[in-house]
Amino acid sequence: MAEHLSKIRRWLYPLSWLYGTAVQIRNKLFDRGILRSKSFNVPVICIGNLAVGGTGKTPHTEYLIRLLTRNGFHVAVLSRGYKRKSKGYILAGSADNAQHIGDEPYQMKSKFPNIHVAVDEDRVHGIGKLLQEDNPRADVILLDDAFQHRKVKAGLNILLTDYHRLWCDDTLLPAGNLREPIHGKNRAQIVIVTKCPPDIKPIDFNIIGKRLDLYPYQQLYFSGLRYGQLRPVFPATTDRGSMTTLKGNEQVLLVTGIASPAPLLKEIQARTSSVQILEFGDHHDFSRKDLQLIDKQFRLMPGTRKLIITTEKDSSRLKNHPALPDAIKPHLYILPIEVKILQNQQQIFNQNIINYVRTYSRNSQLPEGKDAHTA
Repeated sequence: MAEHLSKIRRWLYPLSWLYGTAVQIRNKLFDRGILRSKSFNVPVICIGNLAVGGTGKTPHTEYLIRLLTRNGFHVAVLSRGYKRKSKGYILAGSADNAQHIGDEPYQMKSKFPNIHVAVDEDRVHGIGKLLQEDNPRADVILLDDAFQHRKVKAGLNILLTDYHRLWCDDTLLPAGNLREPIHGKNRAQIVIVTKCPPDIKPIDFNIIGKRLDLYPYQQLYFSGLRYGQLRPVFPATTDRGSMTTLKGNEQVLLVTGIASPAPLLKEIQARTSSVQILEFGDHHDFSRKDLQLIDKQFRLMPGTRKLIITTEKDSSRLKNHPALPDAIKPHLYILPIEVKILQNQQQIFNQNIINYVRTYSRNSQLPEGKDAHTA
């Protein structure tokens, strides 16, 4: 199978060359000012990547939300709202769902109800609308997945690359997964290697740093995932509301619609020996047939100590689905994740973010933050 895919990719290299040429021409037009990028009088932080697929943009965006709100800033998040069934600018409210604004914006609004979360495929227009929002007025705007949206000139670009699929090991679409040539990395001020394994060795940091070939002005960090406690999707329906960890004898059905489920699967397998997985594509729009399949596979699992585990992003699409069977609701749980900065660099990273926002804020009277040591 791998050899077959390799042959297909070799045939796609001419298309990758054409694609790369078009992207380079577009980037040069922006670099030379022929195509204009707009700046704003508010700190704008872009979190993006060079590759398609999951590099951990949402958990890193949530890390920044926690860090900045704890340090006294009013945060707003702008996303395009991938796969939403709506158009234009929408400021997320309590009545919105994943279908209306997208699963990731819905997840962030659910977790951080006191911040502004908006969606707009036109980021320039979206930022302009967010700057008109009050109660509170945004001190900083986070752009989720907008590194290639060059009509906005972000003040700080944070570029992510997956430890398991570094950009230096990849090639352009459609033969590979890169959205733009590797030298596009030069626009970033901060680079984070994400999803690093817990047993990563000090020598690996040095090897990866050399392979990424960054400039002196670019700061390099490494991050890993920290898994939280199990949480029921429907607390009112479950008789296991106090269950927060696996004890090792549960039957688990893992349901995912994310780009890279392997780390999550490995984490659950470390907690219990019996795990089955139903794997769907990234941002999968669950159909009635899909939900019937989940229900059927769950019922066929032996024993009484069994549950369904999914991700926060997938739960945002599942919990409001009209076809979700009532029988599985008491057994549906989330295993949340958070980001941790490695190499004892968390304090340095946090302070760099806070210093940028404070230095370029339009409000010079912002309160001093509690500290920069936690996020």
